Amino acid sequence: MRYNRRMKTRTEQWLVAALITAVVAVMLWYAWTRYAVPDPVAERPAMPEQVPEPADATPRHPVRPPIDAAPSDASRYVPLPALNDSDRFFKLELGGLFGPGLEELLANEAVIEKVVVTIDNLPRSKLAERMRPVAAPPGAFLTEGTAEGNDLRISAENYARYESLVMLFVSTDPDAMAELYRRYYPLLQEAYEGLGYPDAWFNDRVIEVIDHLLAAPTPATAPALVRPHVLFQYADPELESLSVGHKLLIRIGPANAAAVNSRLAELRDRLAGDS
Repeated sequence: MRYNRRMKTRTEQWLVAALITAVVAVMLWYAWTRYAVPDPVAERPAMPEQVPEPADATPRHPVRPPIDAAPSDASRYVPLPALNDSDRFFKLELGGLFGPGLEELLANEAVIEKVVVTIDNLPRSKLAERMRPVAAPPGAFLTEGTAEGNDLRISAENYARYESLVMLFVSTDPDAMAELYRRYYPLLQEAYEGLGYPDAWFNDRVIEVIDHLLAAPTPATAPALVRPHVLFQYADPELESLSVGHKLLIRIGPANAAAVNSRLAELRDRLAGDS
């Protein structure tokens, strides 16, 4: 069954100023390299501005039903809720799979939509902070060296900020993750179509994104940073031009990135193997 749902398009944050009797709305988009924790936003994610490419009529990687069992066993699953009512159910199932540590970090609204938006944008250059389905890691972004000394770098201590999330991911059974993904795939597909991809397949995009992440560069040393304004940037223009996903894997550190990619490869085998 295919779904067609248009998601509400809203700007990330509104700064309102009364000028005579008019209200001026200003869109503020934050790069993924923003390191401050964003203000909570309860709105549904906005539609991306890119124009989707035409998709094949059939998926390259079709997703099989979540149960390979006799019809009499299908009652183990209750029907899925509507997408707009799915947050509490999806969060409960994610908490049951990954543990309560993740459930506490999840967004309060539009969790499935934010998961889909985030995955879709990982190979791109930017992702708005309010699209993140999980909160930023605790603590401040840590650096070492100084800009004046031209030796400003990501601190090795910063990598520890991501260890709890990475541990949740890599310690969870990949078969169980794939099964939950198949279970909620109709809603993930619906959210993907709502982004403006009515004839595309979310699982095909997931496989593309995993392949992209597995190809991320691994710097031999902590990358040098510059801070031309408020935000940090990589001093190397090639690193600064990388995608959101590649920058994220660099930011979490080589050990965390290797663990994440190992588990991603296992998930790819399961999801692409459905075909």
